[in-house]
Amino acid sequence: MSEPLARALYALLLRLATPLFLARLWWRGRREPAYRSHWGERLGWPGGATPPVPGRLWLHAVSLGETLAAAPLIQALRAQEPGLQLLLTHGTATGREAGAKLLQPGDAQAWLPYDTPGAVRRFLRAHRPRIGVLMETEIWPVLLHAAQAEGVPVVLANARLSARSARKGQRLAALLHGAAARLNAVLAQTEADAQRLRAAGAPLVQVMGNLKFDITPRPELLARGRAWRVALGRPVVLAAVTREGEEAPLLAAWAALPAAGRPLLLLVPRHPQRFDEVAALVTQAGFSLQRRSRWGEAPPPAAAQADVWLGDSLGEMAQYYACADAALLGGSFAPLGGQNLIEAAACGCPLLMGPHTFNFAQAAEDALAAGAAERVADLPTAVARALAWVAGDAQAERTRRADAAVVFAQTHRGAAARMAAAVLALRARPQAR
Repeated sequence: MSEPLARALYALLLRLATPLFLARLWWRGRREPAYRSHWGERLGWPGGATPPVPGRLWLHAVSLGETLAAAPLIQALRAQEPGLQLLLTHGTATGREAGAKLLQPGDAQAWLPYDTPGAVRRFLRAHRPRIGVLMETEIWPVLLHAAQAEGVPVVLANARLSARSARKGQRLAALLHGAAARLNAVLAQTEADAQRLRAAGAPLVQVMGNLKFDITPRPELLARGRAWRVALGRPVVLAAVTREGEEAPLLAAWAALPAAGRPLLLLVPRHPQRFDEVAALVTQAGFSLQRRSRWGEAPPPAAAQADVWLGDSLGEMAQYYACADAALLGGSFAPLGGQNLIEAAACGCPLLMGPHTFNFAQAAEDALAAGAAERVADLPTAVARALAWVAGDAQAERTRRADAAVVFAQTHRGAAARMAAAVLALRARPQAR
């Protein structure tokens, strides 16, 4: 099948599915009201309090993780071009909430429209950005085709493509290879990512490193987490950014431990809409529960006696890592590819990973080599190793691993400045229409 025909069929399917997408947004809006705001933006109509201004730098960070990764890039862009005006787009409520904190006067924020011809054309013609930056994996065929037609160069920054995703992409090669070929530059995290992106049709691929290494944990969060740990007076094991299907076996492994002397389990799910669901799993497993959302800066006295804390808050992962003696990496114990392990390292928290880390394959291997992490086969083994790490006679090993984690995170910094320079250099080139 030719690329134009594949793109036309794809656009037709998305257009037909748009009412279903909008209905799903309304449904999700029951728990996250932000999904019911600015609906016109989903169809490419400009909205919000700040009107479109031609020439802004447009950066798309679909969700919370991409938005956090974009923060050091935005900071570097502003440092290299003072007065830069930004258009920041998102696809999820958590991403938009985090992105609002990155805005300055003159910036704007919007939902990225659905990838249909009319919606993306309205979006690009309304905002007329000077350049677009898509974060990590956001290759949208219709959007990239329209951007090329409108003369808007587009960069894929902090780009990654796992071997698994590359194999899946082969099924839609006519569509995705044509889209990747329309990117004006690709700034890849690793050489392995770069090779797979080149094979997928992307031109001008450069290896720049991973922006997540440039994220600096907020000192006040680190201080608060450490204060919690001191006040507790007992070891803390963190299950960090867990995904559906991981909490139940983790709680089963935890229930098998002797109650006497059992560490506090600090459980932080990946998706906010699952907080209540995970809380129910904890209580059904027979554990006493304290929810972070129910207290202020300091846990109440009863929290010290709880079996499990639920980290049902946003933007506080550094606090949780600082409180923990060891962490289990969510998403790596089910075939989901793992979550970001770099933040744990930057906070000096030793990490146990499951077998599935293909989303951050190079970072995972580097962390293992640096002694900042250890890989285990499954959750019961992870629980056993965590207990060994937090035991009183393991202080020296825990300190060694914590120090190795910090050194590992600091060694790989610098991607933000490199990517900002590349983006601004492309932005300075004459536009072709």
